Amino acid sequence: MAVFLRKLFRIGKLPRQLRTEVEAEGILLMAEYVAVTRRFRGTVPGLRSGGSIASYVGSLVLTNQRVLGTLSTVPKLAGRTIDVRWDAPQTGAVTAELAEDGLTLTADVSQIDARCEGELSLHYKHPIPADVLARLPRRSLTYDVPPEFVFLAVGVPYDP
Repeated sequence: MAVFLRKLFRIGKLPRQLRTEVEAEGILLMAEYVAVTRRFRGTVPGLRSGGSIASYVGSLVLTNQRVLGTLSTVPKLAGRTIDVRWDAPQTGAVTAELAEDGLTLTADVSQIDARCEGELSLHYKHPIPADVLARLPRRSLTYDVPPEFVFLAVGVPYDP
């Protein structure tokens, strides 16, 4: 029932502007309404968790130029969790791993915001075919995110 409601309300659909961008880049894989599991253990201002798991929905796109992942909680609005070019410098607090079972993002949140401690992961549960994985320039990426990333992912309002 939940997938039906997501599709009915278009929660997890790639916004039109992003779709236009990625179509021009040569799509290798595009999946909408993807189940995303968020795991968090640690503390952020306003939340302490011994280990929480939450389900979200989003989109996953692999193009000839980049990896794009979004999370949605309301229709027609999607926050980017990853938007990294294959040739971007490999530095940052978040690691992205592409495998046959999907995309997994992991982070030590203290490296993103000094007020935070713990581990955060997002797993996009959409299979990536072996032939698509073979065409990717790399299967692992490292990149930076702003502090809001942690707060939004764990459901706490961001207060700079």
